[in-house]
Amino acid sequence: MEYSLLRAHHPYALSASPVRRKLALFGIMLVLWLYVLYSCVGSCATVPSLRADRRRPEDAGLRSGIGSRLVPQARAWEDYDQTGVGVFSRDLNNVKSDDVTDVRTFPRNALKGNEAETETETERRGGDAGAERRSPVHSGGLSTFSNGSGTKRLPQAIIVGVKKGGTRALLEFLRVHPDVRAAGAEPHFFDRFYDNGLEWYRDLMPKTLDGQITMEKTPSYFVTREAPARIYSMSRSTKLIVVVRDPVTRAISDYTQTLSKKPDIPSFESLTFKNRTTGLIDTSWSAIQIGIYAKHLDNWLQFFPMRQILFVSGERLITDPAGELGRVQDFLGLKRIITDKHFYFNQTKGFPCLKKAEGSSKPHCLGKTKGRTHPNINPAVVQRLRDFYRPFNMKFYQMTGHNFGWD
Repeated sequence: MEYSLLRAHHPYALSASPVRRKLALFGIMLVLWLYVLYSCVGSCATVPSLRADRRRPEDAGLRSGIGSRLVPQARAWEDYDQTGVGVFSRDLNNVKSDDVTDVRTFPRNALKGNEAETETETERRGGDAGAERRSPVHSGGLSTFSNGSGTKRLPQAIIVGVKKGGTRALLEFLRVHPDVRAAGAEPHFFDRFYDNGLEWYRDLMPKTLDGQITMEKTPSYFVTREAPARIYSMSRSTKLIVVVRDPVTRAISDYTQTLSKKPDIPSFESLTFKNRTTGLIDTSWSAIQIGIYAKHLDNWLQFFPMRQILFVSGERLITDPAGELGRVQDFLGLKRIITDKHFYFNQTKGFPCLKKAEGSSKPHCLGKTKGRTHPNINPAVVQRLRDFYRPFNMKFYQMTGHNFGWD
């Protein structure tokens, strides 16, 4: 090719034949065409890249705009006052738990444990906590997560007390109702793990469908001073259920439960009195202190009206479970589905059992930790306790407008 070009420009080429002149001209044109084609390919290869670079900021903005419309944006806690949540007076991240246990040491699967777990088993494990800590995502009190079939909601009703009153029995009975979904283990959120935030708490709840009620029960809430304000901050419309029992019987049952775990503890009598000679009751002992119901109720009435609190008789929950469950269903706004046909009385255990438990066709009684035989207590000690509780019981009857017949 180069040789042809040189010949085309040589002086003697002028006398060359017409055929050679045409070939030389064709060669020159071919070289020019190849050069133009090469230049064009190189130039065109850079054009899309330049155009893409110019559009990237616009595309990024578009994607950002779409994302902002699809993903709910975080709001301040004050915005949720109109949704029935109330206003948080302080950031949840700055609130410290009442319990000194570091909940980060507990695995999340501990929360999914035995649904018939007793209060002391929960306390022995340091409560039900998860290993994964998350900051509270301020997505609104009773708003929901879509998560497969149903959504996880904060509870609309909570069984807040009392320990050894019959809270586990009540919860198990309520779970028979198709419109009730309840957490199995006790979350202890409002007394131990409050600093984990509402989203952590919500994640412990079961999924519910529209029209179903989410519930949980933690009996220690009733005697936790901070619990009423914290629940009110979550939702001022929360319905509260308190299962109460003769405080003397309740104290003995409490002691019996502890004795089954720690056989070497002092006698009931020695723990009851500060001074056995004078008969001075030791109100610092939790088994005694829990039974002063009027004192604890006064704390709850600072935040919730009486119409939002239902008191269930632990005694009638044994003798007439369907009657008490009827009252609870009415209080929760549920159709009366749980009736006498759901119960039978277990003579061995001494309390009613379900003919068919939730999700099962078999009879179901509470575990062996329920219905323990109480130790024999000196009748004089029992009478002294009855005298001690009498004025508090009278006050409690007056506050609730109901005589529970403990005297």
